[in-house]
Amino acid sequence: MSLISRLSRSPLPTRRLAALTPTGGFRVQPPRLFSISAPAMSGTRTETDAFGPVEVPNERYYGAQTFRSLSNFKINQPADRMPEPIIKAFGVLKKAAAAVNITYGLDEKIGNAIQQAAQEIIDGQGKISPDDFPLVVWQTGSGTQSNMNANEVISNRAIEILGGKLGTKSPVHPNDHVNMSASSNDTFPTVMHISAVLEINQRLLPALKSLHKVFVTKSQEFDRIIKIGRTHLQDATPLTLGQEFSGYATQLEFGIARIESTLPRLSLLAQGGTAVGTGLNTKIGFDIKVAEEVSKITGHPFKTAPNKFEALAAHDAIVEASGALNTLAASLTKIANDIRFLGSGPRCGLGELNLPENEPGI
Repeated sequence: MSLISRLSRSPLPTRRLAALTPTGGFRVQPPRLFSISAPAMSGTRTETDAFGPVEVPNERYYGAQTFRSLSNFKINQPADRMPEPIIKAFGVLKKAAAAVNITYGLDEKIGNAIQQAAQEIIDGQGKISPDDFPLVVWQTGSGTQSNMNANEVISNRAIEILGGKLGTKSPVHPNDHVNMSASSNDTFPTVMHISAVLEINQRLLPALKSLHKVFVTKSQEFDRIIKIGRTHLQDATPLTLGQEFSGYATQLEFGIARIESTLPRLSLLAQGGTAVGTGLNTKIGFDIKVAEEVSKITGHPFKTAPNKFEALAAHDAIVEASGALNTLAASLTKIANDIRFLGSGPRCGLGELNLPENEPGI
């Protein structure tokens, strides 16, 4: 007898909740049992997992495990959904893994369909929608739910590409094919690193370098403007405004260098370690080839982690990057406060800087 069957047949504690009635008295509420029910939708299909069947929305590509997670972790939807960079990184990794798995015996037709579905996630175009990834960040630390969410979505989309029926797990199975040679335990750390490297290289560093360039330009523009320096807001000795801004430029220069110094460790991927770091149930060389494929897809140099036990059991590279970002945040806050203070007024403040007017205030 299954655990759910035993629980349903076992006597439950008769704890009841009291509710206030319109007349001011109390009535006893009957106990409510745990259940999974589909939200309002145009129609459903039956998806199954080890716990049995559930009804999922026809218009969604995810399956039973994703739907169960939605019921188990009803926390702050949709604000706390898994960030888009993580979802795109799943697309990158699943595409890379499929390409490598073809060389190790995965049916080429299935592998190509998986890659096509994964590419839709990477591009943010095609039939796969952001609503196919509805899970929040509040889940197991291994990221199992989000990994299975990606597996189910890619599997069903690949099935559709090959002319099959959604929910049948045939001809593309979410575990046997999409998750081939992998475990959530090595997949999610890998996705974290891929997304961090891409966000730092594609968004953060370009913005910081642009800001640094502005400070360098302003330090040169203001090199002949003499002003008073201050210690604890008390008048000190003169300096130029250009010298002051050169300090800001150097803060940004050092902040950029700190962040760039974290990239070598962030570029080491756990994929290939499988469940505990031994690489059980995968092929020798899979880890190296996956890192090479991820590099081809993203255009950034990734390598397999030399020690998978560290890569799975620790997140030191993420912590290191967080420290660099924290230092950068402190630098930017300091610079912003300086500029705000020096631009205070205009009648009764310091008024040293004439800041652009952005909006009216009262």
